[in-house]
Amino acid sequence: MKNKKPKVLLLFSGGLDSILAAKILQNAGCEIVALTFETPFFNAEKAIIAAKDLGIEIITKNISEIHFKLLRDPPHGFGKNMNPCINCHGLMFSLAKEIAREQNFQIIASGEVLGQRSFSQNRNALQLVEKISGLKDEILRPLSAKLLLETEYEKSGLIVREKLLDFSGKNRKPQLALAAEFDIREFPTPAGGCLLTDPGFSARLKILLERDSAATPADAELLKTGRFFLLGEKSFMMIGRNSSENEKLRSFKNPEIYLVKMRDFVGPTALIRIKKPDLFEKVFPEVAEKVRTYGRDSKNFADKITFKIWGMIEETREI
Repeated sequence: MKNKKPKVLLLFSGGLDSILAAKILQNAGCEIVALTFETPFFNAEKAIIAAKDLGIEIITKNISEIHFKLLRDPPHGFGKNMNPCINCHGLMFSLAKEIAREQNFQIIASGEVLGQRSFSQNRNALQLVEKISGLKDEILRPLSAKLLLETEYEKSGLIVREKLLDFSGKNRKPQLALAAEFDIREFPTPAGGCLLTDPGFSARLKILLERDSAATPADAELLKTGRFFLLGEKSFMMIGRNSSENEKLRSFKNPEIYLVKMRDFVGPTALIRIKKPDLFEKVFPEVAEKVRTYGRDSKNFADKITFKIWGMIEETREI
């Protein structure tokens, strides 16, 4: 009777490294299930597509609330911007451990490459993530396994170390060569998929967190579209830069927002996030001026403009 294939829970971004990790593990005789996470700062779209192409099952888990709390004061700090990579990875592996225990996975793995990212994938950082998640010697990184200490899976014979690789550093040539060997022709570019690595977005988010101790993931979602302006206490405004951004702003269903646009002229939509409704009256003149300024042919507008307001209230107002 043949031995049953070891069941692997693979943390999966849908990028080339995680795709290659899946292929290596399949070639090593494992059954793969992908695990991916969602927050306002990264989504599962790429991972879902890649998993479908590989023909493997994928588990998608939204961790917005717990991840957002982590952003306020990550114990191991941030990377270059607002990305708490070490604690974020620790959180993901902690959750993976829970799923693995509940669903009888024998191996937890990822597509990480030793030294590929200086902050989060150096040797010390990888060991620290294992400590944070309570998975000492229990995270298999098949792309770099031969350069790392043996995992419990290798020691027990669940997986053969010789079938794993020794990739390291930022050079992508070994991955590209292996992709060709596996006949993998389509895969995403290695550009960062996390908004927390973006300087502009990180600056907005930092302001939000500093000004509002009760900010939520829904607030962070609003920061992703349009021009950003601070208003009064704990309040901000986003103004669409084009028709698609205007449409996106109008699609938000958050009950604590106002939307403003000119009724009779072409121009942007403004989304105003205000937690104290009485503050809207104070900031509306500023909002109206911004909407007017960014409108088309604003110099030719009449002295009085009628604005449509909806969301928290529904009315028109001339100013």
